[in-house]
Amino acid sequence: MIDLNHIDALAQRLSELVPPGLRESREELQATFKSALQAGLSKLDLVTREEFEVQRAVLLRTREKLDALEQAVAAMENLSHPDA
Repeated sequence: MIDLNHIDALAQRLSELVPPGLRESREELQATFKSALQAGLSKLDLVTREEFEVQRAVLLRTREKLDALEQAVAAMENLSHPDA
């Protein structure tokens, strides 16, 4: 899932953007930002980088096999129809 350290860092950066007059409630705002970010991200259908890379590798292998099969079919078609 999402690295909580990244959410914490983003919430902290957002709280730093708050005008100086409101900074006394900075910790409360940071907690609110963190909660809102976690809620929003939890609604997304996200995968980890590792899961993405695994599926990417599977897709590449599948593409290679498909290309090889297409070439084999074309070769067989050429053998059965040499004058075409």
